[in-house]
Amino acid sequence: MRIDTNNLKRILIKPQSGWVPLNLHELWAYRELLWIFVWRDIQARYKQTAAGITWVVVQPVVTMVVFSLFFGRWLGISSGDVPYPIFTFCALVAWTYFVHAMTVASTSVVGQQSVVSRIYFPRLLMPISAVVGGLIDLFTSLLVLVPLMLFYGFRPGPEIMYLPIFILLAVMTALAVGVWLAAINVYFRDINHAMPFITQLWMFGTPVAYPISVVPEQYRAIYELNPMVAVVEGFRWSLAGQGDLPLRAITVSMVAMFVVLVAGLYWFRRQEIRFADVV
Repeated sequence: MRIDTNNLKRILIKPQSGWVPLNLHELWAYRELLWIFVWRDIQARYKQTAAGITWVVVQPVVTMVVFSLFFGRWLGISSGDVPYPIFTFCALVAWTYFVHAMTVASTSVVGQQSVVSRIYFPRLLMPISAVVGGLIDLFTSLLVLVPLMLFYGFRPGPEIMYLPIFILLAVMTALAVGVWLAAINVYFRDINHAMPFITQLWMFGTPVAYPISVVPEQYRAIYELNPMVAVVEGFRWSLAGQGDLPLRAITVSMVAMFVVLVAGLYWFRRQEIRFADVV
């Protein structure tokens, strides 16, 4: 066999310095690998579990019952015209997805040491697959909301058409935090131990068990920098249709999320060249 050397292309590989470009076209080129990662994570999560996907439902339902008793009945926190269990469960659907996706994304690089150290592929696929794979849990929780609404004789309004927008916002928020934690976790494994504490504090800084109206006006601007405020309020408004959409809070939270996401993507790409040596 004779090779025509005139048609061969020379490719020079140099180490990149400074801020590495995102090369989002690579993610599209490796899209089949992304779905393989997603499917593998789903299978591994529910393999050899007696209850299977039922565990996805148990956590938000139990939390809803506890919140309904403690905040709704004993503390008397108002949920407006919406029954408090529906009020808090709409928020818990978004919050439970966010916590799960963020936690899995934070360990996505460290948990695949053998793959990272042997073959090349865009490392961003790992936290992205964790965030996308968690959507099955989110849609399962939304199905649980249906009988809950039927029990209280409550039905969503036309605002539910905007729900896909807030689902996308939840995905982007989970990815924004997940890429930061995934890269940090490569160097500092303390992230695994800190995650329960972080998520617990974060939940009480997010309007899950209470409406955003209880936050004093003088602290509202700082409070709205929390990206999950937009997600939770958006889910609650689109599913329960309570009141007017807090546009200012959602706008501020979306801007904060976008800044964290873009900065996280660039920082992850800059650090990924060292992942194989450290993990």
